[in-house]
Amino acid sequence: MGDETAEIARVVVEAAPGVEKIPAAERVYAYVKAAILDRVYPGGELLTEGELATAVGVSRTPVREALLRLEESGLVKLYPKKGALVLPVLPQEINDVLEARELIETHAAAKVWPRRKQLIERLSARVDEMRAHRKAGDTKSFLEADRAFHEAIVGAAGNEILAKLYNSLRDRQVRMGVPGIEMEPSRMDRSIVDHQEMIDALGGNSVKRFRELVVAHIDSAAADLRGIR
Repeated sequence: MGDETAEIARVVVEAAPGVEKIPAAERVYAYVKAAILDRVYPGGELLTEGELATAVGVSRTPVREALLRLEESGLVKLYPKKGALVLPVLPQEINDVLEARELIETHAAAKVWPRRKQLIERLSARVDEMRAHRKAGDTKSFLEADRAFHEAIVGAAGNEILAKLYNSLRDRQVRMGVPGIEMEPSRMDRSIVDHQEMIDALGGNSVKRFRELVVAHIDSAAADLRGIR
């Protein structure tokens, strides 16, 4: 979801000091986005402007602005005078998101290869976090560390447009994957192995091997997600 948006959502939910300094539309956007990704608002639920305005403590105007952004992100569909429908996750969306992920990540893998040594330490720290969260049984934090691993690679490729697109894809994937990992913790173990293998490949001399591991990891995620459905 992005560290900044997640922090804004936390501040809004907790009514923490300084919340009034955050623009109203940004507060609504962060609050609703976090609730959708965490499945507080499940697919198929109709959200009304009035309910959201009350929940966040703002007028309806910033709610409309926030819902327009969420519609652009593919999380809701707006219906005039009715509200916003939280879009359910469909099998085709799983296919589309993972296909787009593969295109972006394999491109990034090739772009970062000449400066791969600089990435190893940062990626190793993310895998260490994944191991710690797996041991603690903290699924949500595990997924955040997983996501940070991949975002580091895509970000290092240096294309801000692709990085933003990738971030939106991972937002959409969050809704698809959490329940399955909670039900099947062994997926976390396999994921840790996959990520360590990618790091090991970065220490080697074959970009082809690195790209193959990236594709294999995404293919494994696709198989798991399709199994959930």
